[in-house]
Amino acid sequence: MSDLTPLTGEPLALDLVNTRPTGADLLAAPADLRTWLSLQANRFPQARGFAAVEYTSADLAAVYKVRECTARVLDHARHGTQPPSDDLKALNRAQRAAPAIREVTWNGTAVTATHSRTGPLGTQLTAWLAEAAAELLTDSAVVGIRQCEADDCVMLFLPAHPRRRWCSAARCGNRVRVARHYQRHKPT
Repeated sequence: MSDLTPLTGEPLALDLVNTRPTGADLLAAPADLRTWLSLQANRFPQARGFAAVEYTSADLAAVYKVRECTARVLDHARHGTQPPSDDLKALNRAQRAAPAIREVTWNGTAVTATHSRTGPLGTQLTAWLAEAAAELLTDSAVVGIRQCEADDCVMLFLPAHPRRRWCSAARCGNRVRVARHYQRHKPT
């Protein structure tokens, strides 16, 4: 894959797993994590706040741990096999590290409640990502997750249409179609 910009649009946990395409890591530095969170900001309100934070290498290492555990559990869940218990425990620990609360406030006319987490922002981020993984892993649609059919692509996607074959029609789909065209029309 020549275009190493992150794909977004899948469930958040899949987008996180997909930050590791073949031979690359799109979250190689804390600044890359901020960039990825900025790309998510239009889809997930929590991402806006997380995209404005300066992360440390320890925060990035915690995100890596959630990403790797999610990838391994997802591989098992989508094939209907038992995932490693250590990975499940790690995802649960990440969520417990920044407990979720419903925070109530007065907005001037009524009491409102918002979902928030406690703790340092890096810990809140990994808890939020682990929570997104838990939501995906417990969804019955997890068995429908597919890997891109392009030869050199490892991206995962949840197809909205049963005939979808590629992570992105513009990236892998186009490359496959161009290669097929070349094979049909190349001089012999």
